[in-house]
Amino acid sequence: MARNLIADVDLSAIRHNYCLARAQAAHAHAVAIIKADAYGHGAVRVARALETEADAFGVAAIEEALELREGGITRPILLLEGFFEAEELELICQHQLWTAMHSLEQLALLEHFLQQRTDVSGLHVWLKIDSGMHRLGVHPDDVQSALKRLKALAAVESVVAMSHFACADEPQRPDTLRQLQQIDRSLSGMNIARSLCNSAGVMHWPQAHHQWLRPGIMLYGASPFAEPQPVAAQLKPGMTLSTEIIAIREVPAGDAVGYGASWIAEVPTRIATLAVGYADGYSRHAPSGTPVWLNGRRAALAGRVSMDMATVDLSLHPEARVGDRVELWGANIPVNEVADYCGTIPYTLLSGLTRRVKRRYTSE
Repeated sequence: MARNLIADVDLSAIRHNYCLARAQAAHAHAVAIIKADAYGHGAVRVARALETEADAFGVAAIEEALELREGGITRPILLLEGFFEAEELELICQHQLWTAMHSLEQLALLEHFLQQRTDVSGLHVWLKIDSGMHRLGVHPDDVQSALKRLKALAAVESVVAMSHFACADEPQRPDTLRQLQQIDRSLSGMNIARSLCNSAGVMHWPQAHHQWLRPGIMLYGASPFAEPQPVAAQLKPGMTLSTEIIAIREVPAGDAVGYGASWIAEVPTRIATLAVGYADGYSRHAPSGTPVWLNGRRAALAGRVSMDMATVDLSLHPEARVGDRVELWGANIPVNEVADYCGTIPYTLLSGLTRRVKRRYTSE
C-alpha cells in the first residue's frame, strides 16, 4: 500500500484569498506571488486556478517563470529578483516576462542589450528601491536618475517603483512608516506607479496600497501576523496536510519514545506512529505537545520527529486504530499554530514540503 501522506490543496480557498487581498484596495491591481512552487502548493496548478482573476504572477527567478509558461500560463509574470545575467534578457523578451531591477549594474546590462537589439519593445520594468531593508534595491539617492534612464529607453513600455517592507507584520514598530517616508523622498516629484505591499502590507497598511499589491502568504490561508488580525480571520486554509496511523503500541510507564528518549510515559500510554517525518518537510523542531487532529479532536506529538515517522500520544483517543487519518495542519490545526510550536513561521513549513508528499487538488 502506498504511503498515504497527502497535501490536499483547495484551489477555491486560494481564489477566495486572492479576492480578499484585492478587496482591501479595490482600486489596485495585485500580483499573486507563487514563487517557491506557490509556497509548496504547486505553482502551475495554482496559476491555472487564478488565471481568470490574477492581474499578474510573481516568481523569484526565470526558471520558475518558464515552468509557468510551459504549463500554459499566459498572464504577465514578474521576476521578483530580476535577471542574473545578460543572456536572460533574451528569454524575458521571448516569453514576455516582466522584470524587477534592483541595481545600477542590471540597468547598464539592459541598456547595452537594447543597443544591440533595436527590435525589442514592450518591456515592463519594476525598479526596486532599497528603502531600509538593505537586501536588494537601488540606493535612494540613485532612484530618480535610474528612473529617468529607464524612461529614456524606447523599448520600455512601463515602469513601476517597488520596495519591500521589513517589519510590516509588526504594526507597533516604526520601521514601516520610516520606509514609507524614504520612498516618498526618493520619488518626490515623480508620477509613477508604486508596489510596496506584501501580505502584511495588504492586510494592515492601507496608506501603502498604491497601484500594485503583492499578496503572498495570505493567498495560502496563513497569516503573516503573530497576533489575531481582522483580515487574517477571513482567510481560508489553502492546504490540509494529513497522513495516517501506521502502527499503535502500548508503552509502559517509565519507557521513552523516539530518538534521544526525550519523551517518557508517566503512565501506561498508547502511542501511534504516523507516516510523516522531516524528509517530507514536517519540521524536526516540532516538539512533544505539538497538536494534530484525530477523529474530531486534538492529540499531541510524543517524542522527536524522525526522518520518516512521528509519534502521537493516544491517551485521549481510545478509539484510534491503524489507518485512521491524522491532520497535521489545515482547517482544524492552523499552520500558524504548528509554526509557533516549531519556533518558525508558516512560510518555512509550507514551502518546505518535499516531493514525497502527494498533492491532491480540489477546485470547489
